[in-house]
Amino acid sequence: MKGQIAALCALFTVGMATPGWTADIAAGEATAKAVCAACHGANGISVADTIPNLAGQKEKYLIAQLKAFRAETRKNAMMNAIAEQVDEADIANVAAFFSSLPGAAQSAEKSKPLDNLVSTRMGFPADFATGFTHYTTINFEGRKQVRKYYANKAAVAAARDGKQMPDGSVLLVEVFKAKLDGAGKPVTGADGFYVADGLAAYTAMEKQPGWGADFPEILRNGDWHYAVFKADKSRRPGVNQATCLACHKPLVDDSYVFSLKALQEVARK
Repeated sequence: MKGQIAALCALFTVGMATPGWTADIAAGEATAKAVCAACHGANGISVADTIPNLAGQKEKYLIAQLKAFRAETRKNAMMNAIAEQVDEADIANVAAFFSSLPGAAQSAEKSKPLDNLVSTRMGFPADFATGFTHYTTINFEGRKQVRKYYANKAAVAAARDGKQMPDGSVLLVEVFKAKLDGAGKPVTGADGFYVADGLAAYTAMEKQPGWGADFPEILRNGDWHYAVFKADKSRRPGVNQATCLACHKPLVDDSYVFSLKALQEVARK
């Protein structure tokens, strides 16, 4: 298991091998296809322009980068979380594999995300209008958005009692575009939050028995699945859950929920 755990870390790279260690390219390939492919592609050609290609990268470069992520001297929420789970053997193997591949041509077609990571089981909650509690609102300055967070009854009850989120928990976020002034800056209302100017999307997470088995252990967030919905509540296709899973991975003590404390405060009132 630890051998496959390393791979996604290699999303960007891997750590220096111990003296005398001989990398196993075949093992690195197996790990890469099982985990790293979620973002970097099984052939080292990434799934998106914002994610670097690893094919043909120098082995020592890949090693140095993952070590930096693991030490958090290089900051990236997703990679810092993943890098904590790797060992030296995995690191050396995956780095050697990606280094052995031919470099990607500029015209190379992007890889497709793994089927199990874009096939969420979550649907839009039918009782959202009546069965959810609004518990916090947050401004997202970088994206010029204001977001409103909601939880269903199962999640609220667990938060009130200080328990882990149970099966059946659903958390949903309304994502609004912020109203902009003449200079293109968000307009802030009297409550301190950006003035909403149209619903852009919903983001959501749901926990049900056995759902986590769809994902490799290095990414798995218990039994949570994630989804993005359009303003009309239809599911946005092709969303790569690897990004959500990796960022939430360190929050095991908080049921993998970033806003758990805010939910607990409201639930206990």
